[in-house]
Amino acid sequence: MCGIVGYIGDKQAQPILLEGLQKLEYRGYDSAGIAVISPSGKLNLVKRKGKLKTLRDVVEPDPLPGTIGIGHTRWATHGEPSERNSHPHTDCTGEIAAVHNGIIENFHELREQLKAEGHQFKSDTDTETIPHLVEKYLKQTGDIVEAFRRAINELEGAYAIGLIWTGNPDIMLAARKGSPLIIGVGEGENFIASDVPAILRHTRKVIYLDDGEWAVLTRNSVEVYDLSGKKVEKKVHEIEWDAEAAEKGGYPHFMIKEIFEQPRVLRDVLRGRFQDGKIYLSEANLDLDYLKKINKIMVVACGTAFYAGLTGKYLIEKFTDLQVEADIASEFRYREPKIDENTLFIAVSQSGETADTLASLRAAKEKGAKVISIVNVVGSTIARESDGVIYTQAGPEIGVASTKAYTSQQLSFYILTLLLAQIRGTMAHDEIEHLEKLLHTVPDAVEKVLENADYVKKVSLKYVDYPKAFYLGRYLNYPNALEGALKLKEIAYTAAEGYPAGEMKHGPIALVDDQLFTVALSPESKVYEKMLSNIQEIKARNGVIIGVASEGDTEITRFVDDVIYIPRVPEEVSPPVVVVPLQLIAYYIAAERGNDVDQPRNLAKSVTVE
Repeated sequence: MCGIVGYIGDKQAQPILLEGLQKLEYRGYDSAGIAVISPSGKLNLVKRKGKLKTLRDVVEPDPLPGTIGIGHTRWATHGEPSERNSHPHTDCTGEIAAVHNGIIENFHELREQLKAEGHQFKSDTDTETIPHLVEKYLKQTGDIVEAFRRAINELEGAYAIGLIWTGNPDIMLAARKGSPLIIGVGEGENFIASDVPAILRHTRKVIYLDDGEWAVLTRNSVEVYDLSGKKVEKKVHEIEWDAEAAEKGGYPHFMIKEIFEQPRVLRDVLRGRFQDGKIYLSEANLDLDYLKKINKIMVVACGTAFYAGLTGKYLIEKFTDLQVEADIASEFRYREPKIDENTLFIAVSQSGETADTLASLRAAKEKGAKVISIVNVVGSTIARESDGVIYTQAGPEIGVASTKAYTSQQLSFYILTLLLAQIRGTMAHDEIEHLEKLLHTVPDAVEKVLENADYVKKVSLKYVDYPKAFYLGRYLNYPNALEGALKLKEIAYTAAEGYPAGEMKHGPIALVDDQLFTVALSPESKVYEKMLSNIQEIKARNGVIIGVASEGDTEITRFVDDVIYIPRVPEEVSPPVVVVPLQLIAYYIAAERGNDVDQPRNLAKSVTVE
């Protein structure tokens, strides 16, 4: 959730740190701070509660000089949002500064031990134990590198750490376990960051630290070690997308930009996957013989990714002979699922760092399951710990409310479903070719929906003042009802709920009144008539309804107040098309209300702690 950036080189660190933190604002935060070692060897530190602008207003008129520094945006976990709990944190001497993402689970024990040894703490955070531990071992060894190694070996839980010391301003230390951290490799300068956008303007070369690895950075070198102190050889990856991909590109918000990127993203997902009626996922490293033997699939994810996974469940069960369970990761990891070596575990995560999904993945592997992950971020932890990976090709998604990641996850499930059907012989060759052709119509259909965005905006603005909403769907578009409601909750702060339409009579219909509007997902399908019946039930109680329907459907206009048409596509491939108007509805209502669309309150892009 929090954001880390660090710099060591020949340039002034402060502007680079502030720029990097700004690029990480999408992760969500409640305070920000930077620490820079001055040319005279003094550690200068400034941190403030609130948005990054508050910090800028303090340091830009009176800059902190120095060419090595660390910065942080904090999302409170231990200790309330406040200046004293903001990062960076220091030791007793004020010469060691550290920033940290994650949760140190044994910090109470460490804190009491350090206090008994005379250390004095200034904050309520778990993070402050880190510089004090390093201080302790520095006094014992006189070597900051060894002190850092010993300190991180005592930490239990999740961490990404950046640390500097005035006693040696020519090195920066970094470590990672369970929380993302990358190293940017430059010419005469090096960087650390939570995510690529923070450093992309300065370098495209990146080293991904794995769990249990730590690094020593100088201006001209990067050395990576394991916890025992053994040197680890690491590959330097080249980032293919450029800095402009992480900018708004003329749109008022990242979210609307990313909604409009979906036709291109979906074409990228499909590109190179099909040839002569066969499905190719060669980069996924899938064991085809194993996929023939499995008898069950577990799809596990959180939030929007879970709804994409629920779509995947419906698809796999429709087109293959496999039983599929879909589970929310935070529940999966605490129950006792029946998993063995014949169970395929599918983890879905945009960031590839979602804590509950990662923990569930590890639990499944312990039980003998093989893992395929559907992720967006190359080199992420979930991707690295999976047996096979399907990358969603969505590029950086900056808006907290996921859009293009969701539809690319859905389309990835279509491709995986066809591969499973091909391997297991549950679809004939011509059936696979037919569905492939239908999938290739999806990006064009989404493009047509977006061409109608002005009309969707006009409809949406009629519902700006409604405090409540229902989203109803059936079968393949039930997951979209859940996702549409989530979008409205996330950015418009409307009390919205998604339901299977058939459940309305089992309680929810009692909430229908003049303060609630309903979005009914009613494209052409085998459940269309049942959807019309549900719509009429709401209308009979004076409910207000927006229908999402296929072009040419005039019957629905008799029962709804407004209708948003989508291109007429076969039911099997309708989900990635149907959801786009729902994204637009949420966006236009939230923007009209003046909400911070890209960084909605209380939310973060990547949930890397429980």
